[in-house]
Amino acid sequence: MKQTSLPLKLYKPERALRKSIFQHRYLYFMLLPCIVFFVIFAYIPMGGLLLAFKEYKFNKGIMGSPWVGLEYFKTFFNSYQSTQLIKNTLIISGLKLFLYLPFPIILALMFNEIRSKWFKNVSQSILYLPHFISWVVVVGLLQRILAPDTGLLNIAISNMGGDGSTFFMMDAKYFYQIMFGSHLWKSIGWDSIIYMAAISGVNPDMYEAAKIDGASKLREIWNITLPSITPTIVILFILSLGNILSAGFDQLYLLRTPGNMELSDILDTYIIRTGLQSGQYGYATAVGLLQGLIGLILVIMANRISRKVSDTSLW
Repeated sequence: MKQTSLPLKLYKPERALRKSIFQHRYLYFMLLPCIVFFVIFAYIPMGGLLLAFKEYKFNKGIMGSPWVGLEYFKTFFNSYQSTQLIKNTLIISGLKLFLYLPFPIILALMFNEIRSKWFKNVSQSILYLPHFISWVVVVGLLQRILAPDTGLLNIAISNMGGDGSTFFMMDAKYFYQIMFGSHLWKSIGWDSIIYMAAISGVNPDMYEAAKIDGASKLREIWNITLPSITPTIVILFILSLGNILSAGFDQLYLLRTPGNMELSDILDTYIIRTGLQSGQYGYATAVGLLQGLIGLILVIMANRISRKVSDTSLW
């Protein structure tokens, strides 16, 4: 009897798992495309990370190319460009992560206070639309608006008696404003959706109790809404740390001009330039791997700190 009891104990959870999967088979079937997507585009390409440790030869392939160890990593850190590239990437990522963070939260709070349904729907649709416009179109619009002499901004400046010949896209002192403003315009509406979903999950009875106690609207937001969505804010912040060394290739590559190159050249553009344009595939892979490893370390550290400080964490 003792010999048969252990297999029975192991069999029952397995049978329960199979039964649960069968009962929810349609949900698992809907999940299948997502799994296939990540397997094809996220896990299978990880095999190419071997290039970071090999001198790639076209006639030998990845597996047949000779090993070079950590040579590419040493080359990058010894390069005169590495410090400036890392500095530019951290500054731009920091602006997008820390300075940008409150804006979608504030927008979600504003949407939550709108009582007119049609006005709320129209406002949300207008602010969501920029997310679906490609950076090619966005930067093209910026070039028309900020062009010297003929741009809308320069025409307005000249009509007010100023100098309307400023080439904003070529001037480094305007780069951060243009970069952050375009990112804010394109992303704020879409990023506010998840905060709206978190706000909708707040118990309405808490607001009723606050009104009975005489709390103002700002007091309700500060004492009820924000504490209720804090776990969502923390989780999204932790996930964003994984991209701290990835400042956004599409936007920065298109905004890059000879005038702002010293500020706009980041690791993402450097990887494309050295990898695809110069054919240094192993070297570019090593720099990309470095980005991912640092992002992973930051996510693990932030998650551990969040778990100790509060009850919110990814795992």
